[in-house]
Amino acid sequence: MAPSLCSSSNPKRRISVLLSILTRKKTLDEAHLEDTKLSRCLATVDLVALGVGSTLGAGVYVIAGEVAQKTTGPAVVVSFLIAAAASVLAGLCYAEFGARVPKSGSAYVYSYVSVGELMAFVIGWNLILEYVIGTASVARAWSQNFDSLVGGKVIGAFRASMPMSLQGIAEYPDFFALGIILLLTVVISLGVKESAWINKIFTLVNLVVLSLVFVSGLWLSDVANWQAQPGDNGTIEFANRTFSAEAVGDGGFLPFGFKGVISGAGTCFYAFIGFDAIATTGEEVKNPQRAIPISIILSLSICFVVYFCLSAVLTLMLPYFALDPLAPLPEAFAAYGWKVANYVIAVGAVCALSTSLLGSMIPLPRIVYAMAADGLIFRFLAKVQPRLATPMIATLITGCMAGIMACLFELKELVDMMSIGTLLAYTLVALSVLILRGTRDQSNELTETLKDYTDSSSNEDEENGQQPAALIVDESSSVRPKNGEPSVDANNAANKAPNFRDYIRCSIKVHAPDEQPSLLSETVTRGNSAIFMASAAALAFILERCSDQLSNPGVAVAAALSILVCLACIVSLRMQPQNAKKVAFKVPGVPFLPCLSILVNLYLMMALPNGTWLRFLVWMTIGFLIYFAYGLLHSTEHRLQTKPKLSRLRQQGV
Repeated sequence: MAPSLCSSSNPKRRISVLLSILTRKKTLDEAHLEDTKLSRCLATVDLVALGVGSTLGAGVYVIAGEVAQKTTGPAVVVSFLIAAAASVLAGLCYAEFGARVPKSGSAYVYSYVSVGELMAFVIGWNLILEYVIGTASVARAWSQNFDSLVGGKVIGAFRASMPMSLQGIAEYPDFFALGIILLLTVVISLGVKESAWINKIFTLVNLVVLSLVFVSGLWLSDVANWQAQPGDNGTIEFANRTFSAEAVGDGGFLPFGFKGVISGAGTCFYAFIGFDAIATTGEEVKNPQRAIPISIILSLSICFVVYFCLSAVLTLMLPYFALDPLAPLPEAFAAYGWKVANYVIAVGAVCALSTSLLGSMIPLPRIVYAMAADGLIFRFLAKVQPRLATPMIATLITGCMAGIMACLFELKELVDMMSIGTLLAYTLVALSVLILRGTRDQSNELTETLKDYTDSSSNEDEENGQQPAALIVDESSSVRPKNGEPSVDANNAANKAPNFRDYIRCSIKVHAPDEQPSLLSETVTRGNSAIFMASAAALAFILERCSDQLSNPGVAVAAALSILVCLACIVSLRMQPQNAKKVAFKVPGVPFLPCLSILVNLYLMMALPNGTWLRFLVWMTIGFLIYFAYGLLHSTEHRLQTKPKLSRLRQQGV
């Protein structure tokens, strides 16, 4: 019988054991790091196509015109530049982890390795929500786009024959969207290689269409559209229409000021969501430690160039105030009598929606597979179909979930949920980079003793509570031989249990460039990273929610204090020794770039509406019920780490 989590009568010991469980980290056997039950069949070009297809979706046909017309004017190109910079910060962090941990699961696995189990579950659970909602919303948009090409006959038939009037439910069931998702679910379940080929074809068509639009738009461009100035009354006459002073702003390149550019960058940032789909395929990639970093950087670079060029051409073809926010490209060409361009753009939009749909559906079962293989959610979801080498059950169940949502629910109010999950993932990946850089390298000690973490078949010790390997992993993640001899770290004076005075001294100590992390410096890195995260969250909240109250002394002091703590933590993190282990890619400028990424992501999260946070809490409540009722005691790490520890404590009579 396995030891109970509450077998100790000492309340402090119970709390200590519970905290060690919630913060236990994934143990990876480096010798088997690239072992997998899935088929390694994806090359770098497949990953680039997946990243570009997932990121460069229908937004390229809408978002540039909407932001330019309402928020930024021609300076939308600057907004895309700022948004791209913020995305690259997150992309660099993903790239380093893709090189370090080539496993399925993306940010979930990354945070599990460095931060701990509970935080990893939070990230994974939110990624599931992000991809389910993303799949459902894109499928519904695909259906509506196709319906517009056939004159509204499909939706008209559904609305007339099966109207629905329940609150929170769509006006009609979209069986066409359901059918699209089920069809692609079958395709994806047959193998990721086949899905990748379809994705590459659609992505190629989309890029060809966008290239034609760009070249044609250059022919029709006029620099005067970036220099439009309002009259004395603030209005402008254009194409037999009078545009109000509110729509025109101050005119010129920055009609709505730099504040409009920053606001527009917040919207444009979401146009770059999707590149993290690359990181979810780590177990199906040839040479993942090289291919994943290259693919992430390449896909983000391609997407930025496309967004930048199209937004520039769009605002050069027509003045920003004359753009149609819903269909900017077709209307811009129609203004010059090029109505045939509508059909070309429609083909590109269908392909863009198709790649976005695949970009949401391919990662979804991989996240579920990774969490189920670790035992945090039900293990049957990790079963792999032997002949096809795909997570069949996870693919079918998640496909049906997304299909039902696309069929029945109106998703306008749920779209922001994608953003909160994605931004939280980006934040935790950046935090994980900070922590891993200051973590001791114990791979040589672990290589010979730890089993591959995805091997969920070794359950023979579940009933008797015996130690599954000649290994005990203690609270500090040091390794001790089974015979009870002191660990390597126990013999190192630098690795003694730190007290508060040691912590402060190490925080302000300038370490030698070639010095390796110790237990003390690792503790300082973790602690100061957490303090920076809390201070950055407070600063982001003040800047976003209380910006109009900065003249209030209390708010101003709180903001100044948050800034000082953030700067002190960054300086301290910079002085700590870093892990010198060689990997294919490392984030430059640590800790500055990861800290900047955390602050930007938290700021954008604070800008989300309160309703989104409320729905986020409901979803997390469901997740926590599953984790504490099932995952806590069925986790693979529970067998490898917690059971031996509890057995040892029970033998000691603690």
